[in-house]
Amino acid sequence: MTGSRVLALGHYQPSRVLTNDDLAAMVETDDAWIRSRVGIRTRHIAAPDETVDSMAAAAAAKALAAGGVAPGDVDLVLVATCTAVDRSPNAAARVAARLGLGSPATMDVNVVCSGFTHALALADQAIRAGSATTALVIGAEKFTDMIDWTDRTTCVLAGDGAGAAIVTAADEPGIGPVLWGSVPEMGGAVRIEGEPGRFSQEGQTVYRWATTQLPGIARQVCERSGIAPADLAGVVLHQANLRIIEPVAERIGAVNAVVAKDVVDSGNTSAASVPLALSKLVERREVPAGAPVLLFAFGGNLSYAGQVIRCP
Repeated sequence: MTGSRVLALGHYQPSRVLTNDDLAAMVETDDAWIRSRVGIRTRHIAAPDETVDSMAAAAAAKALAAGGVAPGDVDLVLVATCTAVDRSPNAAARVAARLGLGSPATMDVNVVCSGFTHALALADQAIRAGSATTALVIGAEKFTDMIDWTDRTTCVLAGDGAGAAIVTAADEPGIGPVLWGSVPEMGGAVRIEGEPGRFSQEGQTVYRWATTQLPGIARQVCERSGIAPADLAGVVLHQANLRIIEPVAERIGAVNAVVAKDVVDSGNTSAASVPLALSKLVERREVPAGAPVLLFAFGGNLSYAGQVIRCP
C-alpha cells in the first residue's frame, strides 16, 4: 500500500469584511459582547455572484500552483461543503470544469464542520488503495447564506471562504490514520434545516460536549499516529469559537504547538475552517515543513474526524 502526503495548500476569502461594529448596526450586539463569547473580530462575506464552487476553485488553483501540479494530473476531487445550492453538477464537478482538470472522479462530502478532515481521510484511503494518485481536497462554504441576520446568537459567528489541499502518493506516509465518529442521538444540537436552510444550534450543549469530550478523542488521534501531544508543532481545530479552541487545545496537552486561531479574523467557516487556517499557518511559515500537525474538526451531526499530518 502506498502512503500519501499533503503536498501543498491554498485558500481564498471574499474581499468584503464585516466587523463587529458593522454587526452592531444590524442587530442588538456590540464588539465586547461578541469578543467575550466567541472571540471573533471580523468575518469575510461572499458577494452575491461568489459561489461555493467559485471560491473552492480559487483556493484550489492556488494549491495547484504552490505544488507545481498540472491540472491534468488530478484524478480525484473532493469538496467538503454543506452550503452548495445545486445538487447536480455538484461542487466538485464544477471545480473540475473551472480548472480544466480533465476526467477526475468528483464527489461532494457533507459532514458539515468536520467535512474537510473526513474528505482528507477519504483521499488518503483512495490513494493507499491505488484508486487515485493525486487528489484535490477542498473545504468551501458560503455559510452566510444560511444565517438569520436578525438572530444575534448565530449571525455573529458565520464567515465565507475556502481552503484546499493537494494530496499525492508518497513513499513515507505523511497523513496519519483517521479517527472519526459521531453522536447521533445529539445530532440535533446543530441544525441547518428548512427551505431556505437556516443555521441554528444549542450553543451550550455544543460547548459542553466539545470542551469535555473532544480533548480525549484528539489525544487518541495522536496515539494512532504514534505522536505524543507534546511533540506536535501545530494544532488546527475547527474554528468554531475561540472559547472552545483554547481550552480544548490546552487539554490535549500540545504544550509546544502553534494553535491556529483564525476564527478571530474569519469567523466560523464550517468545512472551510480547517484548511483555511492550515493554509495560513503554512503561508506565514509558523510551522516547519515536515513537522507534525494535528487536524481535528467537529460540529454538525455532532460528528468529528481528525488525523496528524506532516506539514507541507
